[in-house]
Amino acid sequence: MRRTLPVIGLLLASLTLGACVGGAGTTPSPSSAAPSVAPSTAASVAPSVAPSANPCAKDTLKLTAAGRLTIGTDNPAYPPYYDIPAAATKPWELGDPTDGKGFESAFAYALADKLGFAKTDVVWIVVPFDNAYAPGTKKFDIDVNQVSYTADRAAAVDLSDGYYTLNQSIVALKANKLASVTSIAAMKGFKFGAQIGTTSLDTINNIIAPTTAAKVYTTNDDAIAGLKAKQIDGLVVDLPTAFYVTAAQVDNSVIVGQFPAPTGADAEHFSVVLPLGSSVTNCVNSSIAAMKADGSLDAITKEWLSDKASAPVLQP
Repeated sequence: MRRTLPVIGLLLASLTLGACVGGAGTTPSPSSAAPSVAPSTAASVAPSVAPSANPCAKDTLKLTAAGRLTIGTDNPAYPPYYDIPAAATKPWELGDPTDGKGFESAFAYALADKLGFAKTDVVWIVVPFDNAYAPGTKKFDIDVNQVSYTADRAAAVDLSDGYYTLNQSIVALKANKLASVTSIAAMKGFKFGAQIGTTSLDTINNIIAPTTAAKVYTTNDDAIAGLKAKQIDGLVVDLPTAFYVTAAQVDNSVIVGQFPAPTGADAEHFSVVLPLGSSVTNCVNSSIAAMKADGSLDAITKEWLSDKASAPVLQP
């Protein structure tokens, strides 16, 4: 109806105009009924009458703070996900997510840009790793913190499509016998440790299945300290973290190997965490897809997570 009413009005006006010009008793010819006026006028009027709304427009998103994108991550923020600056911004320890350097900082700002936020519109807050996906109200719009997708986590929060696919690995001291082991079957007699609530811990329990129960640590710092103190033979972490642990955190350590990468639906990947039922989730997925399509995500991954050490694939 909104499209036809303007056309009818114009036709009536045209007929009236024709009658006036032709004088009394003059009948407008078919060509003088102005059929050419209606289509062009209708075409110009219709789009302004019913404009299409963009559900991902910055000013339509339901955010923690209007006009701001609040991003959560753990503290300390570890390289290579977050860069270590000469002087970090409080309250950040070790890595500083606010500088746009490091894999996840660079990814987060690129994602924010796709969503329409300038760097100055981004606010970072500290969110402990296991709090990010725990049930309950969230203080962040998105959380970027190496959170791997699992069905259990997805029941409590929204988890985006993957922005990085990874596999797990083992770090050991060079002097430990574990350092020379090449198969998963030969690892069962060793003691392993990992941070609580991580897929690294799941890897110990479900894939290595050692004869000694895994030692569980509250933070990755504690787990690294446990490796240094020889409380455990092997530390299980994702491969990018293993590169940094062996390069900068634990002297005389080595990556024993990486577990075979799963494929297809089983491939482990990092997801952006959002509050359950967030209106921003679909927009984040669309932005990640756009970053994959234009090559920007590959470029960020290559820059910040390039191979830094030998990590042979472990045999069964």
